[in-house]
Amino acid sequence: MRTNSTLRRVLATGGAALATLAALALTAGCAGSGGAHGGGHDTGAGPSTSATAAGGDHNEADVVFAQGMIPHHRQAVQMAEMAQARAGDPEIKTLAAKIKQAQEPEIRQMSALLTAWSAAVPSASAMPGASAMPGGAHGGHGNTNPMPGMMSGTDMSSLEKIEGAEFDRMFLRMMIEHHEGAVRMATTEQQDGGNAEAKKLATAIVADQNAEIARMRDLLDKR
Repeated sequence: MRTNSTLRRVLATGGAALATLAALALTAGCAGSGGAHGGGHDTGAGPSTSATAAGGDHNEADVVFAQGMIPHHRQAVQMAEMAQARAGDPEIKTLAAKIKQAQEPEIRQMSALLTAWSAAVPSASAMPGASAMPGGAHGGHGNTNPMPGMMSGTDMSSLEKIEGAEFDRMFLRMMIEHHEGAVRMATTEQQDGGNAEAKKLATAIVADQNAEIARMRDLLDKR
């Protein structure tokens, strides 16, 4: 009788322990499931919030700025690549590398803004030599908004055919004019734009390209 009583106590104790372990496992599983769901929701909210912030406050001037400045920058990058291969002065090659390094990320930034605004991103075929702003989702701007400082196809072909000191002089004259056009476009964005990120970029373009204009004028004066 004593043995049977002891056995019953052991079995009862073991059953209670198993029940406790099962309850703990169930609780842990529910907590893990809830955590994963919460984490997934937070992750999804991040990009949505960011996209809303970028695409929220903007106006037509912001779209015109980005759609015009992208091909404008692309042409500057193309000219800078020519300079790295054809310039005679190492200082000009260094300046060209700096221009390319600065403007390529700005092209990506403006492309992302246009995408957030559901506006068309200009294709690479919109340059070089284009004299008008590309049309976009906010209405085609057509030929009514020429991009100041944009070189013609003839200008680009002429630059590509020379090298050395002759290239240096032509490149500096063209890039000064090109930068001056970009500064005018960016100044318009500062005045008329509504998007904080686009206006901040415009301010950086004005400061950086004015500094480069001063440097290029100094280099040109030495020739």
